[in-house]
Amino acid sequence: MDLTFKLNTGFDIPLVGFGTYQIHGQQLIYDVLDYALGAGYRHIDTAIVYRNEEFIGQALKTLLPKYNLKREDIFITSKFMSQKNKEQKEVEEAIRESLAKLQTSYLDLYLIHWPGVSGLQVTDKENEKYRKAGWNALCQLKSDGLLRSIGVSNYMVEWHPYYYQPELLEFCREKSIFLQAYSSLGSSNTSELRSDETVVALAKRLNKSSAQVLLRWAVQQNIGILPKARSRAHVEENAALDFEIPEKDMLLLNNLRETVGHKFAWDPARVV
Repeated sequence: MDLTFKLNTGFDIPLVGFGTYQIHGQQLIYDVLDYALGAGYRHIDTAIVYRNEEFIGQALKTLLPKYNLKREDIFITSKFMSQKNKEQKEVEEAIRESLAKLQTSYLDLYLIHWPGVSGLQVTDKENEKYRKAGWNALCQLKSDGLLRSIGVSNYMVEWHPYYYQPELLEFCREKSIFLQAYSSLGSSNTSELRSDETVVALAKRLNKSSAQVLLRWAVQQNIGILPKARSRAHVEENAALDFEIPEKDMLLLNNLRETVGHKFAWDPARVV
């Protein structure tokens, strides 16, 4: 896979990344990353709250040489969740701990995980204070060369045909902001989106799975995706996106917002 997007920092980010949310345990992390690197993934996404950074670091130490890769051949993203009473220096320490666990001297992308703050209600005005402390820490460590690019996560970027936001995409393109999808396949609690009759019919016509159609729909708009999977078959399937969805079918998927449209995840707009 060589689909990339040039960030406004000048670095290229692979559009297709491997998500590791809810994937735990040393052996399982090793196995899924083995499958992922073998399938061509070169972007690995994690976060402090996933509690798997250390296992990822250990796995990559073995797996990169296995695939004749160097650290600079892969793109690693992690995230920090702002916390009550955590000032800038404490955030910087937490990020440095991420680096140590991942056994790397730099991270390609580091994000504030959520606009709210752990330990505060979403309506608490102190959210802004600790969110700013987190952002200042990211800016400082980017200046120090430990973080190549920085950004935010879960800030209004749920993105799938049921929650298509062309206005957001236009804004991001105008501002040279990379848009990465959240909930590309809907919710893990329901197959509603993957079972949608329009999606299923299109998948059948293209001889692809519903998941592949939904992922390709995003990638075809230059939007990043982070599918996660545990089995080799699903890891490889999610990476096999070298096909085109005809424009008329892209429009059919876009129009699902009008006929079905709804969110699957939380609403970050509630956070002050």
